[in-house]
Amino acid sequence: MSDLHAQMLAAHATGDVDALIGLYTQAADQASDVDQACFFLTHAHVFALEAGDPRAQTLRAQLVSHGRETSE
Repeated sequence: MSDLHAQMLAAHATGDVDALIGLYTQAADQASDVDQACFFLTHAHVFALEAGDPRAQTLRAQLVSHGRETSE
């Protein structure tokens, strides 16, 4: 995960929101537990919402499935 962390830092440094969405989603997929996964999913979701990225809908659905967001 250290390579992924380095990529996240680089994407933050350059403001590459598209990369941040993907990297945080990837981190969620590699997370060791649901709490950690939802932490990363929340970040990916926020970046996607701010960017108007269509991945926001899928990310939100994942958060809903883990009880971290309501379906309303």
